[in-house]
Amino acid sequence: MTLSEAASAAVSRRGRHLAALAVVLAAVAGPVLPAAAAGPAATVTIANFTFEPAVLDVAVGTTVTWTNGDDIPHTVVETGKTFKSKPLDTDDSFSHTFESAGEFAYFCSLHPHMTGKVVVHAAD
Repeated sequence: MTLSEAASAAVSRRGRHLAALAVVLAAVAGPVLPAAAAGPAATVTIANFTFEPAVLDVAVGTTVTWTNGDDIPHTVVETGKTFKSKPLDTDDSFSHTFESAGEFAYFCSLHPHMTGKVVVHAAD
């Protein structure tokens, strides 16, 4: 066997090994599934020591995101403690997905006079 033939055989073996590795990886990884579609979303802005809107109507499955636009920290704490944020600095956000219908009153634990409510309706 010449040097050229030996090199060609080595490349061929390497190609077969890579092909076998690709088959194994595909079998282990499974089928590629599309990413789950995101549900509906809504936002609440925190500014001037208020939640805006103060009352938000959404459907079950909606993710609500609160974003702090004030220069001082605020929190978002549901009165029944189903959700609670850490202190949110300026431009920080907190999100919660509502999985059941109902009314969810919340407040800022650092400034309890700041209140809001999310009214969650059953999906149509």
